[in-house]
Amino acid sequence: MAWGSALAASFALSGCDLLVMNPHGDIAKQQASLIVASTLLMLLIIVPVIALTLYFAYRYRQSNTEATYAPDWDHSTRLELVIWGAPLLIIIALGAITWISTHKLDPFRPLDRIAEGKPLPADVKPLEVYAVAMDWKWLFIYPEQGIALVNEMAVPVDRPVNFKFTSTSVMNTFYVPALAGMIYAMPGMQTQLHAVINKPGEYLGMSAHYSGAGFSGMQFKFHGLSDAEFARWVESNKAGGESLTRAAYLKLEEPSIKDPVRRFANVEAGLWGAIVDRCVDGKKMCSSTMMAIDAAGGAGKGGVASTMRSGWRDLDGTRRERTVVAGLCTPTNPLGLPLETADASMAEAIKN
Repeated sequence: MAWGSALAASFALSGCDLLVMNPHGDIAKQQASLIVASTLLMLLIIVPVIALTLYFAYRYRQSNTEATYAPDWDHSTRLELVIWGAPLLIIIALGAITWISTHKLDPFRPLDRIAEGKPLPADVKPLEVYAVAMDWKWLFIYPEQGIALVNEMAVPVDRPVNFKFTSTSVMNTFYVPALAGMIYAMPGMQTQLHAVINKPGEYLGMSAHYSGAGFSGMQFKFHGLSDAEFARWVESNKAGGESLTRAAYLKLEEPSIKDPVRRFANVEAGLWGAIVDRCVDGKKMCSSTMMAIDAAGGAGKGGVASTMRSGWRDLDGTRRERTVVAGLCTPTNPLGLPLETADASMAEAIKN
């Protein structure tokens, strides 16, 4: 009965479309081929070792009196060459494949082809998409089209896409199995991915890194569309969407679980830079400004006066606070302080 159930399950699974190993994006296909090649190379050692282990256990069992008994045997040069030489060759081959693939599949590297045998046309401009991992939803901004969406995105088939990622609070991972491998999104940082989808359809996108209570609901729809369908999709979002201002973004940034798809017809200028710089509300100094001050030697004692208490509430209503650096910006001075009141290092930072 058990054997029958196992056989039935194997037949059922044989009909499944294992998307990770049979994806519809060129980058994901190359990654799947790398997995297959690496596995086959390792099996060249694993299979013989397992087979020989079983053979020796049977051949030299105690009850087999015909087997040669040599209790004093301890060395064979030829056997040592096989035992160490074969794995060494496999490691060299794996190292070469890894070196080549690491550079070829670098997510920061622009694409040089659309698919196997299809080089990238010279006149094709990559589609820019900015992705923000929130608690617990995904925000996608299309800077050229001027739209943004929550938990849904679409790209044209056979057109390169340049993704840029960041996060609002904790580290997260962007993953569309049909498109490419996982890419981390981290607060205060910007990561990238160059990819392309080669087949129309609706695919699953998800977060692949645990990030708290709403992690399991961080899924989104990824559409592969023709150029005409993508143009209509953009227009439909512009027609029925809201405005993604800084105030709307701050409201959207609050933790929520299993959010429905939301559409924004326009996006406030400079929002993406403020998100990465972690200063959307305008009350905190931007990260880039802090780094510029640190690079100039620090703000001295005057920096203490620029701190403030920032508070928020968790999903359960608990209020939490932390000390942050307040914004010092004015229309005429990036640090908000006159040069005569700043110490030497801060004055130098303002001048630069």
